[in-house]
Amino acid sequence: MELRQLRYFVRVVELGSMGKAAQDLGVVTSALSQQISRLEGELSTRLLQRSAGGARATDAGLAFFKQAQLALRHADDAVQAAQQARLSGHVSVGLAPSTSAVLALPFLRAMRERYPDIRLRLVESLSGNLADLLNTRQLDIAVLFDTGVDRRWSVLPLLHERLFLIGLRDTPGMAELQPGRRVRIARLAGVPLVLPSGSHGLRAIVDAAFARAKCPSAVVLEVDGLAVLMDAVCGGIGATIQPGAATARVASEAMLRIEIADQDARRPNLLASLCDDELAPAALAARVVLRDVAAALVAAGQWPGATLHDS
Repeated sequence: MELRQLRYFVRVVELGSMGKAAQDLGVVTSALSQQISRLEGELSTRLLQRSAGGARATDAGLAFFKQAQLALRHADDAVQAAQQARLSGHVSVGLAPSTSAVLALPFLRAMRERYPDIRLRLVESLSGNLADLLNTRQLDIAVLFDTGVDRRWSVLPLLHERLFLIGLRDTPGMAELQPGRRVRIARLAGVPLVLPSGSHGLRAIVDAAFARAKCPSAVVLEVDGLAVLMDAVCGGIGATIQPGAATARVASEAMLRIEIADQDARRPNLLASLCDDELAPAALAARVVLRDVAAALVAAGQWPGATLHDS
């Protein structure tokens, strides 16, 4: 099997046509078709379904297509690294909005300092969306809040975040709470809350905490987006329950942040990635930097309510 054959096959699938792929690659159609046939013969399976309307991948071809893309990407990164005599390549990293508020800029700076030739793509989205992107190989690494990723991936505990009641001082139910003191969920039954919807992992943690305390939550608004959610809190619509990192981009002296005392009111952060055998050298380096930067932020007290995992 040759890299040339992989490139030919990938381009045919991307363009959906032997003729278009041959023109794009600068080869004659017959030579391209011959190389694809040799590849199919070596694999003992049909990769493409040819017709007058073009060429499309079979089920086996789609599975091979994903792996071929990965192999070509690693090969290109290896060539570039050898030519530049230092680590290069590209890596895609996913962070949830609250995590990126604390981690993104220090991570970007550390990557530029340590590996200036690595091209970094940063994706900010909800944890569930990041898991989907990781499962479809659109991300190399992501910091997630649950284990909803393929079992083949590497998932390492990173840290735990304590949850906080966050709201304006004049939000109903907040006035009697003392800054710097902890509060139990049972005391928050009458506090109007702005929370993510039921599909959000954080909402499940909060709902479970109220259920264990045997008291109802007073949810007045659901928002699945951190920026708008915090705008609603700053606008006095209600308080919220979030990790401390959620306030990293909020500058308001009137905002209270009171730690939830209940033992289970915390959110795990997991460092998930493709398995080591599938990660390019650039991605392996980025994963180490991400872990180091998170640890440094926690040690410096710059990640509110976060503690490193024991391992």
